[in-house]
Formats: sequence, C-alpha cells, structure tokens
Amino acid sequence: MGTEPIRSSITGVRRRTVHQGGVDLAVFEQGDPGSPTVLLVHGYPDTHAMWDGVAERLAENHHVVRYDTRGAGASTAPRRRAAYRLPELGEDLFAVADAVSPNRPVHVVAHDWGSIQSWEAVTDPRADARIASFTSISGPCLDHVGHWMRRRLAAPTPANLRQALGQLAHSWYIYFFHIPVLPALLWRSFLGPRWGAVLHRVEGVPRVPGHPAPTIGADAAHGVQLYRANVFPRLGSPRTRRTRVPVQVVIPTRDRFVTAGLAEDLERWVDRLWRRTLRASHWAPTSHPGAVARMVEEFVDHVGGAPMTRGLQRARAGAPERGFENRLVVVTGAARGIGRATAEAFAARGAEVVVADIDGEAARRAAADIGPAAYPYRVDVADAAAVQAFAEDVADEHGVPDVVVNNAGIGVAGAFLDTTEEDWQRVVDVNLLGVVHGCRSFGAMMVERGEGGHVVNLSSAAAYTISRALPAYSATKAAVLALSESLRAEFAAHGIGVSAICPGIVATDITNTTRFAGVDDVEQQRLRRKAGKAYARRGFGPERVAEDIVRAVERDSAVVPVTPEAKVGRVLSRFAPGLMRRLGRLDVIR
Repeated sequence: MGTEPIRSSITGVRRRTVHQGGVDLAVFEQGDPGSPTVLLVHGYPDTHAMWDGVAERLAENHHVVRYDTRGAGASTAPRRRAAYRLPELGEDLFAVADAVSPNRPVHVVAHDWGSIQSWEAVTDPRADARIASFTSISGPCLDHVGHWMRRRLAAPTPANLRQALGQLAHSWYIYFFHIPVLPALLWRSFLGPRWGAVLHRVEGVPRVPGHPAPTIGADAAHGVQLYRANVFPRLGSPRTRRTRVPVQVVIPTRDRFVTAGLAEDLERWVDRLWRRTLRASHWAPTSHPGAVARMVEEFVDHVGGAPMTRGLQRARAGAPERGFENRLVVVTGAARGIGRATAEAFAARGAEVVVADIDGEAARRAAADIGPAAYPYRVDVADAAAVQAFAEDVADEHGVPDVVVNNAGIGVAGAFLDTTEEDWQRVVDVNLLGVVHGCRSFGAMMVERGEGGHVVNLSSAAAYTISRALPAYSATKAAVLALSESLRAEFAAHGIGVSAICPGIVATDITNTTRFAGVDDVEQQRLRRKAGKAYARRGFGPERVAEDIVRAVERDSAVVPVTPEAKVGRVLSRFAPGLMRRLGRLDVIR
C-alpha cells in the first residue's frame, strides 16, 4: 500500500491515490484534517460524486473523505473476478482509512454496495480500533442476510414467507447480473448513457452535475463482478459476523431494492444499534443530501460524546415506545383555551411542547404551569415573516418539530353586510393565513428532515354547517378545511400527516374576544356575555377537544368533527344539505 498526492480540478477538494491489492484507488478529501474524519463509500453503479451534496454539508465541521471503489470512476479495475470479493473490498476501506486518518478512527458512511463492503470491514476485529461508527444506507451485510433468510424459511409462517419472498422479488436484478455477457454489454451500449434519465424519472433523483459519472457504462459493467463474486457464495454459507462498532441503519421507506425487514435481526450481530427511517427512495444520499448529512452528523456527534437527539433516542434499538416521548410539539394560540389544553395533553404524554401565543406573558405563564419541558414563544401568526423567524428559532433551539398544531384563531360574527373590509382582512389574516404561514414554515422543515411528522389545523364545524351569523368566520374555517385536505394529499409522499379538527360549541373564552359586526360597544359587550354564558352552559371543555387532537395524530385522521353537534352537522351537510340551509337562516346571535 502507498499514497501519492494528486492535484484535483474540483474546487476545495484534494485528491490522492491509495495503492492496495494491485488497484489504484482515487481518494478525494475536503474539510479540516484536524476534525473528525467521515469516510463516505458509494454503491453500485456510482462513483464518489454521488456524495457531493452530503459531503458539502459535512465538510463544514468534519474532515470528509470519499473514494472511487475498485472498478469505478477514477480508480483502476482489476481483471479477475476474485479481486472483487468482499475481503479485498474490506481491505480497500482499511487502506484508505489508514492513509487519510492514521492516528484516529474514522466514521464510515456507506450506501448500497458501498455499505455491503463496509460491513466486511466493520465486522472485522480490527474495526474496534479503526472505525468509530458506521452509518449504513440500503446495503446489508450479506452474511446477515443469509442468516435472516434461513431463519424465515426455517419457520415458514405467513409473515416470514412474505418477508423472504418479498426480498427475493426486490432482488430481481441480481439474477439478471449472473447471465453471461449480456448485463455488461447492456450497460456499455444502452443503459449507461441513459442512466441519469432513468434515475430521474423512476427514482426521483435530481439531476446533479457529475452524477452519474461519464464512466458509468464501464463502471457498471465492471461492477457486475461484485454480484457474481459474492452474493450466492455468502448467502449459501453465511458466516458469523458481529461488531462492537456503533451502527446506525438508515432505511429509505421507498427503497425498491432493499426491504426494511432486512434490518429486523441486527440486534443479534450489533451491540449498539440505531434504526432510522427516511422518506426517500433508494438513492437517498443524492435525492435527500441534507437529511442524510443531518443524520450522520447527529450520530457522529453522539458517538463523540454529545447527547442523543430526539431522533436518535427514538431510533435506539430496544428503546421503549411510550406515548409522545422524544417528540417536539408546537402549538399556536396556546396560552389559553383549546391551545393550552392541547399543549397540556401532549406534555402529559411525554412530549416537549412549544407554547406560542400573541400574548407573550400569557404564554410564559402557561409554559410555567405545564412544566420544564414547555417553552414559551411570542408570535403573531398573521405576520408571515414573524412566523418564519419563529419556526427558525424553534428549529435552532429545540430541533424540527414532530407535530405542529395551528390553533390560533379569532371570532367574527354578524351579518355579511355589517362586516367591514377590516373585519374580513383581520379574520382572513389570522384564521386562514395564520394556518398557511405555519404549514409553510414548519412543513418545509419537516419535508427537508425526511422523517415524517404531523400537522394539525384547527378548522370548525362552521366549515360545513351554515349560519347567517358567521359568514366571515365560516369562510375562513372552510378554507382551512380545504387547505388541510389538499396538504394531506401533497404531504403524504413525505410521511407527513395532516388533520383538520372541527369543533362545534366549546366552552372557551373566544367569545370574550369575538367581534360582533354592526353593533355599538354596549351591544357588543352584551352579545359577548350572552355567547359566553351559552358556551359555558354547553359544558364541552377544551380538554375534550385536546384529547381528539392527540388521537387524530396517533391515528392519522383526516377530518375530525369533535362535539356532538359537529358530528351531526357533518352528516347532515352530506346527506341533507337542504335541511342545513333552512337551519342556517335562523338568527342565533340575538
């Protein structure tokens, strides 16, 4: 083994060559060599360029190293099939690690075949001293797979057979790669030049400069030997391969090739294990570089001594699932009423809660009453810039929330012709645009994080029932209901649920701040007192709405009518709309 420095044309990246086992491995470094080293290993049929987005993010705080595996990119290709066997590939990883970080262990992050060959090194006894942590994405240890398959076929229950046959079906390409001549010929002549378009159209991988590499046809043809040299020999005679290296397994939820079930038995082989899901396809490092980099950084930092993030606490193998522990919930309009009851309900189930309200002092009092895991914030949801700043502050101080409850709202009552332009502007700004701002700011963060979540929007039974007394209020709540249904369809691909909560008459103090249009101040106060007494007599408290909100998140419910009249109104609006229109003519205010 030896190293030979080579200048690189890539800005900010240093290139060298590592000689190992008769192969020249092209190695690319960036970041401060004095920082912890993260070694990225690509899969098939890729080169180091697939990690560009991840490497750029990690290089801000780490020494990032990538290399083209043997037969790919700028590395040389051995002629013999035996040179592609896993022991040789494992030695490649150790050789690169020794060259770039001779005195400190490296953190290995690998994808697809890069992960398969990295398992060979991670389960080697030398890994205890040379590998600090391992993040595996879509690439299992072939020995573990062999034992996994044997256990399921030895106990052929319907569930075990589904898992085994499902993985065999997902692995269709492996059988094709064992056909003589044809796979390599297809890659060189037809599939290679079109591989970028295939990834974009079928897998949703964005078009990234340098990926796939210009050498893709030859690389893929060489890489067919990986399958021929290793798959069936290892699956047929699996070895016992254990490791004491901390392992984080990232499972893309839309992976077409590696099923999530392959990660189920890993406790047998790994002492310290974390399983994390990512809402992405097989090529997650290219399609979701920010999410992958964040998961890697959290894991590397924890192995280096930092506390576990909420995501790692949830992912730790053997960690009990208790309510909303290790979850962050944001609630707007949380100083009182339904908002406060909702914050209390989530906190009672173990969540950390952000108590946000336009009344900052009331938010502080509410948070103090809820407990030390409640954090007060002042925000006016009608102000888009303020909501964006609020979301960024929450993410910086506490992380991206798992649940967001857009609850803040105001009441406006009175005949349509009595409501002013100012009345309409204010109720639209708070009740509708306030929800829009919350969904946009926090929703973008949830999508970028890639680990799912839930958004709850407070609509109302007024969204689908009819009242001559609530034209402005009903219009905004109907819009919130329609928005929620649309967002639910859009966010489903990201694993983010959206629920619209539709309460009827609930005993809160919203009546004390409701604006009654077309009356003087004296009459305004009289109507508020009358409405307050009526709502109080109704006896349906905000804590019961909060319980339904929690259940909506647990069950991923779409639309939740809460009170009895809200449920009846929902049915009548669908099956007896004429009756609802006649009832809507009643004057319920005066």
